[in-house]
Amino acid sequence: MHNYKPRNYPFSAIVGQDSMKKGLMLNVVNPRLSGILIRGEKGTAKSTAVRALAELLPEIEVVADCPYGCDPYQPLTHCPDCYRRYEQGEQLPRAKRPMKVVNLPVSATEDRVVGTLDIEYAIKHGEKKFEPGVLAEANRGILYVDEVNLLDDHIVDVLLDAAAMGVNSVEREGVSFSHPARFILVGTMNPEEGELRPQLLDRFGLCVTIEGIADPAQRVDVIKRRTAFEENAAEFAALWDAEQSKLRERIMAAQQILPKVAYDDGVLYNIADIAIQMGVDGHRADLVMLKAAKALAALQGRDRVEASDVAEVVELALMHRMRKKPFQEVGSDQKKLQEVMSHTHAHNHAQPHIHNHKAAQ
Repeated sequence: MHNYKPRNYPFSAIVGQDSMKKGLMLNVVNPRLSGILIRGEKGTAKSTAVRALAELLPEIEVVADCPYGCDPYQPLTHCPDCYRRYEQGEQLPRAKRPMKVVNLPVSATEDRVVGTLDIEYAIKHGEKKFEPGVLAEANRGILYVDEVNLLDDHIVDVLLDAAAMGVNSVEREGVSFSHPARFILVGTMNPEEGELRPQLLDRFGLCVTIEGIADPAQRVDVIKRRTAFEENAAEFAALWDAEQSKLRERIMAAQQILPKVAYDDGVLYNIADIAIQMGVDGHRADLVMLKAAKALAALQGRDRVEASDVAEVVELALMHRMRKKPFQEVGSDQKKLQEVMSHTHAHNHAQPHIHNHKAAQ
């Protein structure tokens, strides 16, 4: 009998939860979106979706003997060791492997997350000895943090820094070491167990709140599919193979299109307008809206951002950045957002002026 490999539930078989699936796919198309926070009560397919996502992704090529899984074709993103070998003209050994999902336990210490520098070794031997942590393992993969709201604030900060910069830097007593840490950050939380501080919330690129499905027909679908999957995972997965392949191809095509996606000033004014009217602090929201709209256009096979792309990503990019007032009724943000959207849709201004910036990825 061949090796038993537990199958994950297929991404395309998840019933409903469209905004969660969209948010995850946008982050895969553009990992520079700074991740996604999925808020929802227990049993709403949060972790199922994250594990299923990895299976959708194409295998990646890595430097075979590198603990960070460096990309052999991108010397500028190499760790210090791979870069030194590349500079010396060494042919780096290559291997293919599936995209990893690395779980970060809630109990993780800072050392476990960022890795440790052996100071004594550095002093004795005059060279750095670094013990990689979770961020090293997650490079070029998905870092999954369940119950991110229960993590120590400082550790959440470190994660979000690395997610935004694509680099992890460790410094101990004047000795420092940096390595690539480009990953897709996916945090999940149950809001009943306490909220994240607004400063931390704002740093997640996208956020989606999911609820249990209220439609009886869809709920019946969930029961049927889950039961079939539990009875025979391989047979169930085979039924979804064609859908999975289509989705995989769509994601790969979008990754190729993304650098070419252009937009005009009308799109930028539209984004600025929405952010101003929704009273969002800072400029992060505007930048995330643009990145997400570009990723969405790419997913739909287009190389131009349209107003409809912005409209479709607004809620993912803005809802968690709204200033909450005490005693504010639930859902009032959503109502305001709908009003603003119908208003901006009515008059998109500014003469279109084509930009083809690659920098704004």
